[in-house]
Amino acid sequence: MSLALNNHVSLTASARAWRRFKANRRGYVSLWIFAILFALSLFAEVLSNDKPLLVHYQGELYFPLFKSYPETAFGGDFVTETDYLDPFIMEQLHEGDNWALYPLNPYDYSTINYFADAPNPAAPSAQNYLGTDDRGRDVLARLLYGFRLSVLFAFGLTVVGVVLGIIAGAVQGYFGGRTDLFAQRLMEIWGSMPELYLLIIFASIFNPSVTLLIVLLSLFGWMGLADYVRAEFLKSRNMDYVTAARALGLSNRRIMWRHLLPNSMTPVITFLPFRISGSILALTSLDFLGLGVPPSTPSIGELLAQGKENIEAWWLSLTTFTVLVGTLMLLIFIGEALREAMDTRRG
Repeated sequence: MSLALNNHVSLTASARAWRRFKANRRGYVSLWIFAILFALSLFAEVLSNDKPLLVHYQGELYFPLFKSYPETAFGGDFVTETDYLDPFIMEQLHEGDNWALYPLNPYDYSTINYFADAPNPAAPSAQNYLGTDDRGRDVLARLLYGFRLSVLFAFGLTVVGVVLGIIAGAVQGYFGGRTDLFAQRLMEIWGSMPELYLLIIFASIFNPSVTLLIVLLSLFGWMGLADYVRAEFLKSRNMDYVTAARALGLSNRRIMWRHLLPNSMTPVITFLPFRISGSILALTSLDFLGLGVPPSTPSIGELLAQGKENIEAWWLSLTTFTVLVGTLMLLIFIGEALREAMDTRRG
């Protein structure tokens, strides 16, 4: 009976929070826009690729997006993988009853447009909608793939940081005393470590990768959230329902998991969008400095660095800056709406 009542109260509180979130139109619309953009980026290979989605050639169907075909399969002379942007191959695929269904943007993030009419970096044109970078790669494709990489990286870093922050803060806040004292001193020592210098050192020792960045940034990214969780546990550990749970013989782990943690999730949920935006900004900054992902990886920070090096190529800086600032603004609006939704003082 008590469990059912608690579940009903929790559902009612969640419904009220969701109604408060929807009442903030700016945050609600921002959530939908961000969700749609992220969902589209998950299908980047379908939207932007240098391989056709479907080819009908001499009465047979081919699926280049999922299988590699040699050039000889389409009337070419070489047994290497087909370059579907080659004028000869394109002519073969559109001759007679043959046809090919290309993506909306016929370039992959690594595709170099060897047949561009202007030198690289080339301005926006009918061939490349947002122009090319200094190596002839399509900017729109690199932005699309770079946006997906940045968001997935931010999600991964946020999940790891939240889990570590909740564990550390819960242990400190629940047990208090010497446990809290020693943990706080260790956090102060660990927080004084020069994070940027460590990243530079590890980047020179190991091959740069997304996984390595998540591991390195997670070593420091959990401490900010741990302080808020610790404060919530310190505030709630001596309340009547916790004392009653101890009197009933419940273990510390069960009290922390079932009773204290659900009531301490407000700062965790509220700060999620801000942590995601901070992670995106961190990856962009590291890539801009050359300490992030490998150079061949599509990256917003790498495009910003190219814009700085090629100041006359305005399309590099303008489009990348618009994507970065737009993404951060959407996440900030979502975070503000979440903060208002979790405020129980509002009606």
